[in-house]
Amino acid sequence: MIRTLYIRDYALIDELEINFGEGLNILTGETGAGKSIIIGALNLILGERADTESVRTGASKAIAEAHIVVGGDERITQLLTENDIEPTATVILRREIRSGSSRAFINDTPVNISVLKQAGDMLVDLHGQHDHQLLLHEEQHRAMVDGFTQATLARAVYLQAYRQVVDVRKDLADFRKREKDLQEKSDLFSYQLKELRAANLREHELSEMESEMNLLDNAEELDKQSAIVTGLGSDGEINVMELLGRVERAVEELGRIQPEFESYLRELHSARVSIEELIRFTERNRTNFEYNPERLEKLRMRQAELARLQKKYANDIPGLIGLRDELEKTLSLAENFDLEIGKRERELQRRLTDLKRCAITLHEARESIGERLLEAIGEELQKLGMPYARFEVRVEWLKDPKGWLEIDGQNVACEEHGCDSVRFFISTNKGEELKPLAKTASGGEISRIMLALKAVLAREHSLPVMIFDEIDVGISGQVGHQVGRTMRALSKRCQIIAITHLPQIASQSHHHYRVLKTEEDERTVTRIEPLFDKDHIHEIARLMSGDLITDSSLQSARELVEESKKN
Repeated sequence: MIRTLYIRDYALIDELEINFGEGLNILTGETGAGKSIIIGALNLILGERADTESVRTGASKAIAEAHIVVGGDERITQLLTENDIEPTATVILRREIRSGSSRAFINDTPVNISVLKQAGDMLVDLHGQHDHQLLLHEEQHRAMVDGFTQATLARAVYLQAYRQVVDVRKDLADFRKREKDLQEKSDLFSYQLKELRAANLREHELSEMESEMNLLDNAEELDKQSAIVTGLGSDGEINVMELLGRVERAVEELGRIQPEFESYLRELHSARVSIEELIRFTERNRTNFEYNPERLEKLRMRQAELARLQKKYANDIPGLIGLRDELEKTLSLAENFDLEIGKRERELQRRLTDLKRCAITLHEARESIGERLLEAIGEELQKLGMPYARFEVRVEWLKDPKGWLEIDGQNVACEEHGCDSVRFFISTNKGEELKPLAKTASGGEISRIMLALKAVLAREHSLPVMIFDEIDVGISGQVGHQVGRTMRALSKRCQIIAITHLPQIASQSHHHYRVLKTEEDERTVTRIEPLFDKDHIHEIARLMSGDLITDSSLQSARELVEESKKN
């Protein structure tokens, strides 16, 4: 149950805190007082889309926070554990909205909005003002049936099998397209591969060639300058190494007399050693110099060929090597296309067999739920003032000549949700035949049917909290009594928070709250206050007769409250 709801700086609310109780919690108030603002804040906590313009004027952020008692619910415990949140008996869901951004927290731990929504879906079922209109859209009927555990599990298994079929079909289609493309381009690919193979490409060949060509281009100059260096140690007119030796010995003698020369002696020795190494390296390197115009011309022709290939294929050398390897794989694959396509066709048939089994299981689960709903919804509708109502769920295969599966001798279409349609049929009057609900039910009947569905669903899922924002649309009088009794009975299974304008429903409450709009410091604010005893009866009387409350309306309000206690 929601123990506490805290809202700050959201729309007309500056700050309020509501302590809800077990059973049926009713919110009433004038139109525009702010009841829907409270529901909007609850929607935020449950992970719905945030409107940043709802932040109260002058405030930096809006906050909505709910403390929800979950006990030892295994599903919520698992969700919290998976997201590194410590499980607690009371879970705190929190949402903060700033201009252009939104943040979510569970137990003060930041989480993604998707995680907050998962937690909200496990804990609260919120029925908005117009949600009963979903029954007018037949595609929603399937979603409602699939809300029952048996169908939920079957649909999850079906969806996995469906996606596997989609993946294999896509792979097979891509493979066939590749085969067709390759058939059209096989001659071109073969020519390109032959050309690239003949090129004998090496990844670093260009840089190696450029280095060798640089040496060949400058062979004469290299030899000339090398001769000068090696001549430093020859026995010619000037032998530099001999001169350095004489200078070194002279400085050594000077150093014995005047110590300041010793540092120069070390530098002189180092210079002589470096020059000796330079001469030896140049002598060794000189043997590599070769003036070879034939080799240079051959390298230039190779360089031009590589440049041509790079321009032709718009790729560098590593890219050409990759293209060559890819062409080899593609043409090799072409030789085995029939084998590969056959392998994928067999895989598709295997996956389709699995999908058919899953589709039949899901179909049977929906039919089973439909049979249960036939009786359960009928009972609930009788309690809601529809004694002759008959309800039926029809589950029918989606016939399609091009469908993937053959079931009972006919092809059926497969979609993410299954291979069948789910439609609600109803007859509300004695002797009338069943007709599609979406085309025959009135507004008041739609509201009651939705409440009946919610009542049955609550027994199935044991949701901790159900919230109804004006489920009483289109009903009044005696029907309102019956709706109120149903909601009070349903609140034995879970906490219910409901907004209503009907005194017949408000009188059934275990806890009653009035939402009102006031002016404080020249600003409009929304407030909420719990009602007890006389205030509770007074508010019900207001719902009955408006602002002009009479002794008669007060007496009628007392009678409604007393009757609810007896029931």
